Amino acid sequence: MEVDDRSLQPADAARHPWDEASGENADVAEAYATVWESLERIGLQAAADHVDERIADQGISFGDDDTPFAVDPVPRIIARDEWQALERGLAQRTRALEAFVADVHGPRRAVEDGVVPAAVVEACPFVVPDLVDLPVPPAVRVAIAGLDVVRDEHGTFRVIEDNARTPSGLAYMLASRGAVGRTLDVPESVADIAETLGPALLTALRATTPEGTDHGAAVLLSDGPSNTAWWEHERLAELMGVPLAQPQDLRRRGDQLERRDGGERVTAVYRRTDDATLRDADGTLSALGELLLPALRAGTVGVMNGFDTGAADDKAVYPYVCDLVRYFCGEEPLIADLPVHDLTDQRTRTAALERADELVFKPRDGQGGHGVVLGPWADAAELRRAVDAVREDPAEWIAQDAVALSTHPTVIDGRLQPRHVDLRPFLLADGAGGWNLLPGALTRVALEAGEMVVNSSRGGGSKDTWVLR
Repeated sequence: MEVDDRSLQPADAARHPWDEASGENADVAEAYATVWESLERIGLQAAADHVDERIADQGISFGDDDTPFAVDPVPRIIARDEWQALERGLAQRTRALEAFVADVHGPRRAVEDGVVPAAVVEACPFVVPDLVDLPVPPAVRVAIAGLDVVRDEHGTFRVIEDNARTPSGLAYMLASRGAVGRTLDVPESVADIAETLGPALLTALRATTPEGTDHGAAVLLSDGPSNTAWWEHERLAELMGVPLAQPQDLRRRGDQLERRDGGERVTAVYRRTDDATLRDADGTLSALGELLLPALRAGTVGVMNGFDTGAADDKAVYPYVCDLVRYFCGEEPLIADLPVHDLTDQRTRTAALERADELVFKPRDGQGGHGVVLGPWADAAELRRAVDAVREDPAEWIAQDAVALSTHPTVIDGRLQPRHVDLRPFLLADGAGGWNLLPGALTRVALEAGEMVVNSSRGGGSKDTWVLR
């Protein structure tokens, strides 16, 4: 099938973004041949409509207004050797982030040895006295990591963000497979994710359970239907076979946590609340802090992912992660990130702002693509606001080298057109101090021509990701 590339804007075309469906690998080309045959038989728009119907019938939504989750019928296909290389590189990076989270809430050797500047750690909102010297969990702190990966113009995978605080998208990954898998012929060479996700996620959750408390209950803790990912919370709790709880469903009994309904003791919590802090802005314990902090201090409950894991998400830490890999793992990073510029340094800041139209500016604690300003694609007013914001408070921003995200054929108005994509693979703790990469991922796609922000909260959609085995 031919892809109509007229939708690419001149700025994008000049950068020659990598084409994900070029089929340079023989196995990938064969799998895409199956896809094109299926789409020719069904019809592009008919396939898109069928996927939409599947999503709507299951009530799969994202956002405050229950907008149906957008899934494109054309899957992204990744070769087995590429996936294995990703697993090695991302597991290495997660191992370094795990060590950093433990170190920054303890001895802070990485700061003392000059790997991460003290000012970065001191300004991190997730490094607070409440979290220092808590009982060490039996396995890992970062029980689930969703690292955002892109391909650059040369087809090289690069990490652009680390998500260890509340990585989302697992159930949406599964929903994409369900909708596309009932529309196209999925080859047997594609790894199955439906049977592995629930048990793997439960293993990761149980890995946070403190020693000697193995007989307590595990729960998924959510804000409730007001949370934009409520549908995902329901689905993940169902897959793991654990109760879906809201804060009012739990209570403290001394330094332990229990369910109000029946009084069952809770020893493992998968936190999916929007609130990721223990204290309110005025310093008083939040409702979540009052509920969980005594049990955390006593070592009677484990939280996946804990409040301390926000240190790994801090975008101000991102420039130093490759150095953290060298420091904690004693190895060279297997996957590179993108150059980032420390805007708290005056000379660096001056140089960065002089070429603001070449860089990407991200708020330090931003999520979901909100506040991101893409210099090469921003208009003058947007870029001016970003520059002013950086000058006013440089510690709250980072500047990252721009990259033209790879493109993938996407059904738009009944035709295949290239749209920019990224990739969120998920690593889950294996209960023995390591991590396994799920054999699938959430491929996010920007549905507007030339758009580089792929987040669902910014109008993006999803693609099924076929990992060949």
